[in-house]
Amino acid sequence: MNLWGIDLGGTKIECAVLDSAKNLEVVARMRLPTESVNGYEHIISQIKKLVDMVAEQVGEKPTKIGFATPGVLEPDSQLMKNSNTICLNGQPLKADLQNALGVPCQLANDANCFALAEALMGAGKEYHTAEVVFGVIMGTGVGGGLVVNNKIISGHHGIGGEWGHNILDEDGEQCYCGKKGCVEQVISGPALERFYEKESGEKVTLKTIMERYYGGQDIHAKNTVERLLEFYGRAISTLINVLDPGLIVIGGGVGNIDLLYNDGYERIKKYIFNKGVVTTPILKPRLGDSAGVFGAALL
Repeated sequence: MNLWGIDLGGTKIECAVLDSAKNLEVVARMRLPTESVNGYEHIISQIKKLVDMVAEQVGEKPTKIGFATPGVLEPDSQLMKNSNTICLNGQPLKADLQNALGVPCQLANDANCFALAEALMGAGKEYHTAEVVFGVIMGTGVGGGLVVNNKIISGHHGIGGEWGHNILDEDGEQCYCGKKGCVEQVISGPALERFYEKESGEKVTLKTIMERYYGGQDIHAKNTVERLLEFYGRAISTLINVLDPGLIVIGGGVGNIDLLYNDGYERIKKYIFNKGVVTTPILKPRLGDSAGVFGAALL
């Protein structure tokens, strides 16, 4: 039986069909723009349009579909929350999708889908003994997904793995979640760019900051990267102290910074509750931007 997955993003909706649970080969992939500015009902119609197009391509309709979503479905109310695609919040997305598509739908946060895909199809293929896999997203935002024994842990409130909204710097910036100094407000890409601008008075991209850091002449770039590494070490150590995963995979643009995997890894040793010993594999993802849609199919 084919496995259908849809990654519902803020700008694009992607559908992928995998051959079967035993053969995770891609049978079809297709994208449509989300066009979220047109509202919630339009997003539903775009999803249905995409499903119909893919069904025509593969020659059969789905019997069930997994969805990677921004935000989560609140377990009690069955309404969406915490989505940066704001029109989804407060909506019964699962029920509406099932009504529109006529098949059972399973929803999970996009970071959880990332973690599941990397555990089963990506970096985790080399670490079969890892019972616990944590997927970190460090990009425009910061989030996380938790997989235990190849199963997503959504949690009692539906916020399992929500790493990005724990307080990391009490003197840090105000976060939209209502707290100050969340992980997302310290080591996300935009947070690093804001810190550099505050230090230097110049607004530049993270890529430029890193180029200036490696150039060795910019004290503000050095301070920005030093802050990243120190707070990264502290934040990752908390994950290890609580979960002690067998594998951590880091996605998102900030996760491409190679320093995280050597200098940053050393910083973890300062904070871990293990006499400074860290052996946790921390890897870059293997699936690129496909992880979300593959994880959705694996649901």
